[in-house]
Amino acid sequence: MGPLITLWIVWGSTYTGIALMVKSMPPLIGSGTRFIAASLVLGMIVLLVKGPRAFTVTWPQVRGAVFMGVTILGVAIGIVSLAVRYVPTGVAALIASVLPLWIILFRLRAGDRPSRLTLIGVGVGLIGLFLILIPGGTVPISGASNTQVALWSVAIAFGSFCWAFFSWRSTSYQQPKNPLTTAVIQLATAGVFLTLVGALIGERWNLDIITQQSWAGWAFLVFASTIAYGAFVWLINNAPMSLVTTHAYVNPMVAVTLGFLILKEPISLDVVVGLSIVVGGVALVVSGERRTRQLLAEQPQ
Repeated sequence: MGPLITLWIVWGSTYTGIALMVKSMPPLIGSGTRFIAASLVLGMIVLLVKGPRAFTVTWPQVRGAVFMGVTILGVAIGIVSLAVRYVPTGVAALIASVLPLWIILFRLRAGDRPSRLTLIGVGVGLIGLFLILIPGGTVPISGASNTQVALWSVAIAFGSFCWAFFSWRSTSYQQPKNPLTTAVIQLATAGVFLTLVGALIGERWNLDIITQQSWAGWAFLVFASTIAYGAFVWLINNAPMSLVTTHAYVNPMVAVTLGFLILKEPISLDVVVGLSIVVGGVALVVSGERRTRQLLAEQPQ
């Protein structure tokens, strides 16, 4: 249970870490340098534990990992880093948590037929997402308008869609055999990508204005990137996927709680309703998928 609890708490708390970081640090450059630092830390761990042979990779494997790093981590986390200046972290986590719903829709498009419970969960979750995304559906952060909140909420949904789509298509791309090596390459790629994009849009790294609070958020995110990836990789190789995917409905609860305790974000009616509907929909999807796998396992071979 240790790695699973780590995944629940660490991934859920990254939204608070990002919100603290962007208070005085440029969002994209901050996120980019965070990923670069995390890739160096994780890379050193892999080197010490697995040895240099862990980094023996082919060019197609590197190309696949680089592509995934940009399209998953780069796009999704880059958008969240920009969005939490306007959207409460709990709401951002709620929107991002619909990732399993997107994957079910991709499977439907590919001709798969999920269970009725799974489809009900998709419907419930998408209704909750709609209620969050409509203008006025979320209480904005102080100084932000309802329009800004709605636009950035849609952007977070797009980032979640990209994460889901390219995760679903990940089997189409070659990856290094060692999943931790893949994580190192993806983190480094996302870091370089976000740093360059940040510099191109005019972000500047000004050490004189960065507060201790933002440095604390940045340092925590470096730690979180390293630990969360390690926990996730271990779980997908040693635990049922139905158990691993529970992070999708635990992370928003953690984010809402930490947003209230640390960032003083109000737990308003819209947050309670959104949390209940979206998390309920994701829970139905996970339950439906688990039930389907159990039935398939019980069928005579």
